[in-house]
Amino acid sequence: MNHTSIIQSVKITTQLQTLKDFLALCKINVILLMLVTALVGACLATDMRPDLPLLCLSLIGIALVAASGAAFNHGIDQQRDKLMARTRHRPLVNNKLSLRQVYGFATLILILGFGLLFFWVNPLTAMLSLASMVGYALIYSHWLKPLTPQNITIGGLAGAMPPLLGWVAMTGETHPLGWVLVLIIFTWTPPHFWALAYYRQQEYAKAKVPMLSVTHGKTFTSLQMLLYTLLLSLVTLLPYLLNFSSELYLITSIMLNGIFIYLSVRLLIEQTTKRAQQTFRYSILYLLLIFILIMLDRLIAL
Repeated sequence: MNHTSIIQSVKITTQLQTLKDFLALCKINVILLMLVTALVGACLATDMRPDLPLLCLSLIGIALVAASGAAFNHGIDQQRDKLMARTRHRPLVNNKLSLRQVYGFATLILILGFGLLFFWVNPLTAMLSLASMVGYALIYSHWLKPLTPQNITIGGLAGAMPPLLGWVAMTGETHPLGWVLVLIIFTWTPPHFWALAYYRQQEYAKAKVPMLSVTHGKTFTSLQMLLYTLLLSLVTLLPYLLNFSSELYLITSIMLNGIFIYLSVRLLIEQTTKRAQQTFRYSILYLLLIFILIMLDRLIAL
């Protein structure tokens, strides 16, 4: 390999690494879960027959706006991220990207996503997506997170909006079922995130983030998780009670909730990191399955 080829190879490798660092700002795994819930909202709004070009544009726009919020969060949490094992390898913490690059990237994809939604989907979807992003990046990350142990309870509404965004993208208006889907995610968020905060308690304490496990201890946190899980099991009955879903959804959702409640009870009794990690992992699978179940149930009913 000659000298020129070596230089070109190094440049390509550097560019790929930089691209990887920018993608890391977007929290891709979180965005994908959000897009699944947005897809469900879009499909339910159109009786499982969404306009595919409009759907693709909507999901891209929603993803860009959500990713901008995630990128802004990296900048806001930079100092806290340095103190936590879970986040100390992020690009901004390791000086792979500068704060200017992070905020510039976040602003660029926000403009692209908002513009796409406003001009090619509909203004209401664009405004709701923007409000959701501001709620996460500014109200939750900048204000609530360092202020109160109820940060995730109050700020969870921002992260619960994607199914409604998918619905509004297809119809241009909100709908009771869209808000029910939002309520499911809103109720799911505290036990999901408190499970993470349970087994990351020392890291949050070191970073001076007043998560519930830091301010009130693990026993109180696991009790609150159980109570919210019980509440969630009631909230997930709403699609059936409002005649949006059939007995298939009812029976399967009861089974999924039963597992979630069991794991929460075991955590409260055993008080172990292993149980908290198990509950956290299941909570992600739970939300994914609940939304897929709602969509499949509607598909079968058609």
